[in-house]
Amino acid sequence: MNAFHAPRPIVSTTRPGRAAATPLVLLGLAAAAIGAAGPALAQDAQPQMEHCNQTLGVLRIDEDTGSAWYQYYGGRLGSTAPVLSSIIMDSNCFVVVERGTGERSINDETRRARGDEARESDTRGKGQQVVADYLLKPEIVMAKKGTEGSNVALGGLFRGALGGVVGGALGSVGTSTNEANTALTLVDIRSTVRLASSTGSSKNTDFRLAGLAIGHIGAGGSAYSNTDEGKLITAAFVDAYNKLVVKVRSYKAQTVEGGLGEGGRLGVQGGSTRASRAVDAQVPSK
Repeated sequence: MNAFHAPRPIVSTTRPGRAAATPLVLLGLAAAAIGAAGPALAQDAQPQMEHCNQTLGVLRIDEDTGSAWYQYYGGRLGSTAPVLSSIIMDSNCFVVVERGTGERSINDETRRARGDEARESDTRGKGQQVVADYLLKPEIVMAKKGTEGSNVALGGLFRGALGGVVGGALGSVGTSTNEANTALTLVDIRSTVRLASSTGSSKNTDFRLAGLAIGHIGAGGSAYSNTDEGKLITAAFVDAYNKLVVKVRSYKAQTVEGGLGEGGRLGVQGGSTRASRAVDAQVPSK
């Protein structure tokens, strides 16, 4: 028996009274998210996709390209940023700023615009770029195959970048269950405080059905849209993002007496924080 364990539990945050999305619904959501991205099309988002009437702020997708998961999956499937951007833009919850290779092109165009050979224009002055309020940190936690009825392998053997097999021949025809797990973390840039995190999962017992549900994705050429494992991971990111949106809609800031970063409420004798001074005040004088 090939059993593989995720490094973290998958916790459902489905709202009360609302049925959990089935695997094929999630795969369909992934297709909708990638195929109809952009504020102008957000009104056409499927009912199961979480949507915001008011945008919450400006967001930058921050992939840890040096991490073990990216070293493995990035090489197989490419960056998650285009997929996540499409999902986020369709929800209308955040404005996404361009970074990475796109930013290099923007900087090059800006340099050209300010050079002597560019046409005169009053619209290319300084002070126009938008900076992000939040970072969104994605992670592919685990992918695995089912343990029954494996026949023809459509995908490669998943071997973890940290060593050991973390999955199987994902995409095999006839596997009992194929699964992908992802995680998202939202960070406030100004304070560096983590605001919310969520995990998402996607399962499918037959990738032929998945192909029918997600076969018209608009991100042409992306391994997340034209490979079975990519589609499954995309659906897991949709699940994680939906849960994250539910959390941030009801977000309540954590507070600490004295203020964040001011020493906290756990003092030590002889310390300089407010809590430490309170400890010293309780020590009997000799």
